[in-house]
Amino acid sequence: MSKPARPALALRCHGGLTSRQCVEQAVAAEQAGFSTVWFAENPFGRGAWPGAAACAVATRRVRIGLGILNPHQRHPTLMAMEIAAFDELSDGRAILGIGAGIPSRIKQTHAPVDRPIAAVRDAVTITRALLRGETVTHTGKMFSADGVRLDFTPRRANVPILTAAMGPQALTLCGEIADGVIISNLVPTAFTRRAVALIREAAARTNRPAPREVVQYVPAAVREDGAEARRIAKRSVAAMLIAYARSASAATRAAMSEHGRPEDLERAMSCLTRGEAAEGAIDDRLLAEYAIAGTPEECLAQEERYAEAGVTELAIAPIGERSCDDIARLGRLIKSRAC
Repeated sequence: MSKPARPALALRCHGGLTSRQCVEQAVAAEQAGFSTVWFAENPFGRGAWPGAAACAVATRRVRIGLGILNPHQRHPTLMAMEIAAFDELSDGRAILGIGAGIPSRIKQTHAPVDRPIAAVRDAVTITRALLRGETVTHTGKMFSADGVRLDFTPRRANVPILTAAMGPQALTLCGEIADGVIISNLVPTAFTRRAVALIREAAARTNRPAPREVVQYVPAAVREDGAEARRIAKRSVAAMLIAYARSASAATRAAMSEHGRPEDLERAMSCLTRGEAAEGAIDDRLLAEYAIAGTPEECLAQEERYAEAGVTELAIAPIGERSCDDIARLGRLIKSRAC
């Protein structure tokens, strides 16, 4: 049996980056042959649109994805307006990711978060219809539109719409209505494999093709010295684990704790809570569940685990101050293998 194709490599830009930093990384990613630049947006961090727009102007070939936007902060009609205009700016390279957002932060805006599946379903339904140029009347459980139509013709009626999904209901919804799924940071490939199966089953039940794109976000440290890369990655993953324990949704925490190496994770969290150093709390096996780290050759070899889980695009968030160097290292290796 032949091995599954390696996932395409993409870049993930987070809210900790300025727009200028995003442009530097996006240009490096395009030169390295990456497929997509994804912009993660969380409440109260930097908004994604300035960086995305700047990168659309600075690049020519790489796709640019907004992943994710949540309808609690942007009504679906506004999402459609923005993504259609952005697709014009990027010459048809836009991708839209929609998710319910981080409940603990959404609550701070006094928005209701008790129906996340309904919120995403309404958002995808309204946005997709508007992008097709339709006049939309939709009465949803969370979001509605009454006789709404865009005042301009979108460049593309079929802008890909992916959903962020972790829990079984969200994964089922993705299989029913989306073009793909975005899977969060710090999720083991054992969860991803199960998620892909649930999505495909849901698509089959509704007699539609399975969503083609499975995008997984993952932090990455790429160095000529693999041991150095793993030390850097462990410190970053430790900080993320502590933050996720406080703010992640129940579905995300379950994906982290019930798949992969739950006993090792429990031990690591106990050590980190006591203030122990990341290098001692997180061993190399556990690190491999949540990050790719090592030499360029080691990092590309780690892609195989994601390919086997069904991932089609691995969106890396480079760790450290010299992110463009990490991107370039991978790019040189990718190009050398293509020759």
